[in-house]
Amino acid sequence: MSKLNFKKAVEEEEARLRLLHPTPGDIPGCISVFDDYISCSVIRNQLKSLYRYGQRTNCDRKFEEFKFCLTLKVMHPEEQREAWIRRRAEWWANRRLGKSSEDVWDVRDEPIANFPKPITEELMREAEIRS
Repeated sequence: MSKLNFKKAVEEEEARLRLLHPTPGDIPGCISVFDDYISCSVIRNQLKSLYRYGQRTNCDRKFEEFKFCLTLKVMHPEEQREAWIRRRAEWWANRRLGKSSEDVWDVRDEPIANFPKPITEELMREAEIRS
């Protein structure tokens, strides 16, 4: 099983997000966050979701992101960046630790010993005999 816990996952995601968004100007503004919410709510996307999945899309998370963005407006730009990175890192950590269709293998910390096997004369002879 995976050795990853929530705290470690958040730390890894924060480090990744700090590299992706090095300055306060790199985090999305409230207008783009509001645009995401509106695009989720439009009738076209709701009908597409209804057709594909049999239910309307839940846009609550996008609306919560917009409200969070509005709360950032009273902070210093660097504090805004840190708060945004922390929130996104927690979201990604929850997503990584939750169930996923990609939960097939655990990531190895080190390679398997003696893999792949070195090709020897004996293996070559066995392959010739089989073919």
